[in-house]
Amino acid sequence: MSDKFIFALAIAFYGLSSLFTFFLWRQGFRKDDHINYGLIGAGFLCHTGAMISRGFSFSRCPITNLYEATAFITWTIVLAYLLMGIWSRLRFLGAFASPLLFTLGVFALMPSLDTHTQGNELPNAMRSIHASLILLACGGFGISAVASAMFLVQEHDLKFNKLRAIHSLIPSIQRLGKIAFQMLIVATTLMSLGLVSGGLRMHQLEKIEPLKDPFIFWSGLVWLFYVTLLITHWRSTVKGPRFARRTLGAFLFVILTYWGFYLLSPMHHL
Repeated sequence: MSDKFIFALAIAFYGLSSLFTFFLWRQGFRKDDHINYGLIGAGFLCHTGAMISRGFSFSRCPITNLYEATAFITWTIVLAYLLMGIWSRLRFLGAFASPLLFTLGVFALMPSLDTHTQGNELPNAMRSIHASLILLACGGFGISAVASAMFLVQEHDLKFNKLRAIHSLIPSIQRLGKIAFQMLIVATTLMSLGLVSGGLRMHQLEKIEPLKDPFIFWSGLVWLFYVTLLITHWRSTVKGPRFARRTLGAFLFVILTYWGFYLLSPMHHL
């Protein structure tokens, strides 16, 4: 089986998880989410197999074009969710994450994203480290956004549907806010390391002009926004729903603009 077929199986499991989410919403999240967790877990196994197959097929780390980058970001979000889902109450993150996973997976399968051209300026080892850190950061931003979405739903229920909020197994808004903040710290740290690793290598390559690269400008803008968001939260100027909305909005910006700036980049567009 090809890696694309195995990846398509993973997307199918994420799709089934998205459908099952409808029943969880109808039940008010009152039952432990074993089925959804299992569906996403099955998708993760297929997803991991697809990435391993891809890596062996091309004898390299499979993160060098938009298809591979999207698949890697999705895989990172799934991995983080499965680890957090060991605690039963956090399994409901899957109900909010599965539609995102399914959407990203379908998008990744667009034929135009899986291109193979030569000319990347960074050696494979350094490119893999740099790209892995940036994409892991994007996955961390995704989990933070999912926790923020749960926060906003729980806050809405506390205001307008208190009975459902009381019986729901979703964690408290305090815990969800803490999870979103902590994941943001991890993701921003990973992005900082990714930018530093890329910057150190570019400094050695005189023909690269980083200030003229749109993707580097985008990366710096995203990093600056998240650092500012963390500082304002730490200083207690942006808390609760405002922090959740900004975290969710920031990830939507990242996921909607990543591909465009990547394609505009002469250094990253392979």
